[in-house]
Amino acid sequence: MGTREIKAEEDVHLLVRTFYAKVQEDDLLGPIFNSIITDWEEHYDRLTDFWMTNLFFKKKYLGNPMEQHIAVDKMHNGGINELHFGVWLNLWFATVDQLFEGEVATIAKNRARNMSTFIHLKIFEARQNS
Repeated sequence: MGTREIKAEEDVHLLVRTFYAKVQEDDLLGPIFNSIITDWEEHYDRLTDFWMTNLFFKKKYLGNPMEQHIAVDKMHNGGINELHFGVWLNLWFATVDQLFEGEVATIAKNRARNMSTFIHLKIFEARQNS
C-alpha cells in the first residue's frame, strides 16, 4: 500500500508520470501509446490537468478524451478491446497502490474504472456508427 495521500497537483503529477512510465514499457499498451504520443512531457501535463479536474474538481482540463480514444481505435483498425482496458486499469490500480493511500486514492481507482468502462463502450458504439 502507498505511503501518503493524494493532496496536491505534485502528487497527481507523480501518479501520472509513474503510471505512464509503466504504460510505455508494457508489451500490449506501449506500442499503441508510443506510436501516438510524441511529447511525453506535454502528455504528463495534460493528464495531470485531467486528473486534477476529476479528483479535485479544479477546472484545468479542456480536452475531449472520448474523441481522442475513438481516433486511436480507428488508427488501430478497431483493434482496441477489453484486454487493453483491463491492462490499463490494472496498471493504474497498481500505481495508485504503490504510491498512495486514502480516500482520494480510492476515488482515483473508482473513477478510472468507471472511465475505462465508459470509454470502451463509446469506442464500440462509434464503430457501429461509422
